[in-house]
Amino acid sequence: MYKITQVETLKDYNLRLKFADGTAGTVDLSDLVGKGVFALWNDYGAFENVSVGESGQLRWGDEVELCPDWLYLRLTGKQPDDIFPNLKRGIVHA
Repeated sequence: MYKITQVETLKDYNLRLKFADGTAGTVDLSDLVGKGVFALWNDYGAFENVSVGESGQLRWGDEVELCPDWLYLRLTGKQPDDIFPNLKRGIVHA
């Protein structure tokens, strides 16, 4: 599991993230704004109220959390089986 150690809000619903493994960069979350629980972000001030939770996830109060693994994938462009090799399935013989 990847953990976020630092977060900084940028304009247009972008976040600058730093992970415990040293990976850092910017993630654009504008495509989520207004959808489901992300309606909270229709108020940009609420979006800016982000923090890092105990498990390295991003939190917006008790209303919204984003998984650090998903954010790592989004930032790096990697696929789940790239960072979780146990997800690769071999041939199964029944």
